Amino acid sequence: MGDVMVDVHGVHKSFGPLQVLRGVDLSVRAGEVTVILGPSGSGKSTLLRTINHLEKVDRGWIRVDGELIGYRGSRGRLYELKEKEVRAQRTRIGFVFQNFNLFPHLTVLDNLVEAPVAALRRPRAEAEAAARRLLERVGLSDKAGAYPRRLSGGQQQRVAIARALALEPKVLLLDEPTSALDPELVGEV
Repeated sequence: MGDVMVDVHGVHKSFGPLQVLRGVDLSVRAGEVTVILGPSGSGKSTLLRTINHLEKVDRGWIRVDGELIGYRGSRGRLYELKEKEVRAQRTRIGFVFQNFNLFPHLTVLDNLVEAPVAALRRPRAEAEAAARRLLERVGLSDKAGAYPRRLSGGQQQRVAIARALALEPKVLLLDEPTSALDPELVGEV
């Protein structure tokens, strides 16, 4: 196994009086697949959301590929990054949401092309070619022109996975990628 890719150290997160994460430590090496198990409400989604700074930690820190996420360190203190800098970090951390979060007004192809063009400034033709390869990889090349509402739940989830991969992230986080699907669609994903 390679170097540590995700390093979570002493992470605490509360929502009002509810303490959700209490001093979480986690190290995941490059190439490892790690599953976080626990009952509903135990903080799994919150932990994933802190890794890409969709939720700010109350205490502790997170590094992805050696880079502090959401903050910069200076003279022993942490300073929060500007939103633009955080968005740039997020392009290296793929996230597949539990409820797909596809843009309903965009076709499947445009859902995959949007971030590489807007966030990474890739030429549209290059992003489209890569998106078509990803759609083929997830078995949906025939759905490039379809809108999300015309897809089954399993198809939408495969599009969401392809969209996360379109940024060629260093880390891929999947938040219960099959929880909203019936048993037949779980196998499809």
